[in-house]
Amino acid sequence: MATHEQSTSDSRWFDPRMFDWIDRSLLTLIGASFALTVAAGLVQISLGAYGMSVLEAWRLVFAPAILFNPKTWEAFLLGGAVPELSQEAFIVWTIRIPRVLVAFLVGMNLAVSGGIFQAVTRNELASPYILGVSSGAGLAIMITLIFFTGLTPLIPLFASIGGIVAFIIVYVISWKNGTSPVRLVLAGVIVGTVAGSFQQGMFFMIEDIDVALSAMAWMTGSLTGIDWEQVRMILPWTVVSMGLALVASRQLNVLLLGEDTAESLGMPVETMRFALSVIAVVAAAASVAAAGLIGFVGLIVPHMVRNIVGSDYKRLTLGCLFVGPALIVVADTVARLLVSPNQIPVGIITGLIGGPYFLYLMRKKQNLGEI
Repeated sequence: MATHEQSTSDSRWFDPRMFDWIDRSLLTLIGASFALTVAAGLVQISLGAYGMSVLEAWRLVFAPAILFNPKTWEAFLLGGAVPELSQEAFIVWTIRIPRVLVAFLVGMNLAVSGGIFQAVTRNELASPYILGVSSGAGLAIMITLIFFTGLTPLIPLFASIGGIVAFIIVYVISWKNGTSPVRLVLAGVIVGTVAGSFQQGMFFMIEDIDVALSAMAWMTGSLTGIDWEQVRMILPWTVVSMGLALVASRQLNVLLLGEDTAESLGMPVETMRFALSVIAVVAAAASVAAAGLIGFVGLIVPHMVRNIVGSDYKRLTLGCLFVGPALIVVADTVARLLVSPNQIPVGIITGLIGGPYFLYLMRKKQNLGEI
């Protein structure tokens, strides 16, 4: 009797059917993406003026004395003096691993942000760039770099504010007894174009050559010069926004049913649409703050995942969490290999990948647009 009661009690807390949505296609996608990310990351870590083999990079990355040392992680994640390391370990852990980690987090943020915006607008063409969010965040960063150089540690906050302000403007412009997916996209294009023009105009106001080089790298989307400071900058925002995105997957699925159906199910559509958009704005703004304007990721990754696992946002969001990082890490590795020992911005590579892929989608799908 006690055993029956215990099993009944346990079933209330754990129901295997909760994970029925995890299927073979999703697991295959996650496994392949993670393996590709690790492989590209190890190649990335082995590159540089101090060259090493992939096996040497593997040995240094997974060295137990570093990997399981709390003081080392305290120094990396909270700042402070780094414990004494060998020359090879110092190069790998203070220069190369942060770059791979930031690429991972940026890919994750941009992919999930694009997926959310596509659900909110019910439009496959939506992305942080199409809706003006990235341009708004970028304009805020440009203003900070030029006029408030002493506040650069607060760039993620200013980027988020800029992205939110841009999206509010988009929302206001598109409002007419409520919003619609088409009006949101059109308003986003307008706001993004204006904000981008201001960015380019302000670039010519820069007098300090170092600030100009920093702004140029940021405008083209670059991971050059990344260290643990950028990891500390983007990590908290990523954890919060990705967690909220996973929790909100059910609401995203309801929005895909259409406004009338969502309202009949008791959802306050406009409130939920705005709340979900804020999550996407924060994710995109954190990426822009850490690595600059990297295009096409938020547009094409949700497409790639949707074609494999379907439109259920439980699966799609989880898939984006792995495919986005794989795309950015691979693209950054290619960017370094193409013109080694020089480097080209990763944003150029994602553009070269994203453009042909999007053209392929346009040719393959007759009704590209509304989901």
